[in-house]
Amino acid sequence: MLRRLAFLALLTGAISTGAPAHGQEAKLLEAAKKEGKVTVYGSLESDTADAVFRLFRERTGLSVDYWRASATKVMDRALSEYRAGKPLFDVILTNDNPMQIMQKQGIFEKYLSPSAKDFAKESIDPNLGPRYRNVIIGVVYNKNVVKPADAPKSLEDLVKPQYRGKLVMPDPTQHTTTTQWVASLEKLMGKEKAERYIRDLAAAKPVLVESLLPAVERVTTGETPIAITYVKYVVTFGKKGAPLDYVRLGKMMGDGHYLGLGNKAPHPNAGKALIDFFLGQESMSIIAKLGEFVNRKGVYPPLPDADKIQFVEMYDLDSKQFAQKKKEYQQIFLR
Repeated sequence: MLRRLAFLALLTGAISTGAPAHGQEAKLLEAAKKEGKVTVYGSLESDTADAVFRLFRERTGLSVDYWRASATKVMDRALSEYRAGKPLFDVILTNDNPMQIMQKQGIFEKYLSPSAKDFAKESIDPNLGPRYRNVIIGVVYNKNVVKPADAPKSLEDLVKPQYRGKLVMPDPTQHTTTTQWVASLEKLMGKEKAERYIRDLAAAKPVLVESLLPAVERVTTGETPIAITYVKYVVTFGKKGAPLDYVRLGKMMGDGHYLGLGNKAPHPNAGKALIDFFLGQESMSIIAKLGEFVNRKGVYPPLPDADKIQFVEMYDLDSKQFAQKKKEYQQIFLR
């Protein structure tokens, strides 16, 4: 009876802050409240993280200290603190490759969130849990400059003469995600065809830019009307009035993103509460509305045919493989 009264009191408190506590165990939330806050290191975009963490604070009363940096910097800082025996983080939130490296270094506690049951089985890593989002790279175009009927229909179309001078992409000799994407094309085409395609793509002389963002920015202005870039930018820049659409390629490659709980977390219960909330319906819906492809069942970005995209995860490359591929692509793309 006392436990039930305690639960009701806790639930009442949660409701008073705006809404129920989204399936979090009452005991966990009670313990988390005693810890007071959760510290997160991650590479999730600040606008997206702010929207989710603001709601988490409203629902639980727990504050979130979020340090954002590139995936590499997040990994380096987390490993450095861990090896020094003074980790300050509770939760790490970044993409697959560094998460797998950190997992092998033994910095995570294996925590199975109750929210994991609402994710597709194929999106759940045995060590890291649900892959909460897929960051998908595709072909985006300005439909005021290239009419949908005239737009490319496949990756192979991009190397046809009618699109010469109209394509922009990040430089695969400099931008690591694009290096990874080009190196993974064989997952879509097979090895021989991919090797031939990469040479044809380079021969088509695409405009090479620093990263995926400047690529789509050139498309929004029509300066270069077609880009290899993140599909989510159709939503991001569409909200600002940019006339963008994407090519329905069917299978598209990208990177998976995870979050993990440190096994020496200063606030372990608050960390678990954050993970439960983050993977929940409300949080995933917020992220999807911003254009992200989340893996919670039935949640999609506001993008036509988003549910038909078949995600193919890119190869993980270590530092030696990145260096080899960049050197190889210098001989192909910068001749």
